[in-house]
Amino acid sequence: MSTDNIDHFLETDGVDTEREKDIGQHIGYRYDVNLVPDMAYCTPFLKKYMEVMGWTDLNWLEDVHMGYEENRAAVFDRNINGWVTVPEDIELPDNQQERDMIARELLIKFQMSSNHPMVDLRKAYEKFK
Repeated sequence: MSTDNIDHFLETDGVDTEREKDIGQHIGYRYDVNLVPDMAYCTPFLKKYMEVMGWTDLNWLEDVHMGYEENRAAVFDRNINGWVTVPEDIELPDNQQERDMIARELLIKFQMSSNHPMVDLRKAYEKFK
């Protein structure tokens, strides 16, 4: 993969290595996850979230990226070890940094929602109420 073309994943299927060709999909964690998100693309929700939490950055979300599951935009949730698809009515920008910020926002919103599978686990296993 050429790192010179920032639109590589917009212009191709992103399947570059032999392993990716074998499994038929891009392995997202191959690239440098130490790249800090460009805060110029931070969504209003994420700005407010950082303010409420007292944080100055989103580095803990640096490796959250917009991906695809069965040809639908999706974000991977490590807590449930699965993909969370993006609602079809959300229009995604062409810029990957903006898409990644939207992925971060959607992941946080899903993890905070009553629909997240961890809610059921908490109800079943919490020790103190």
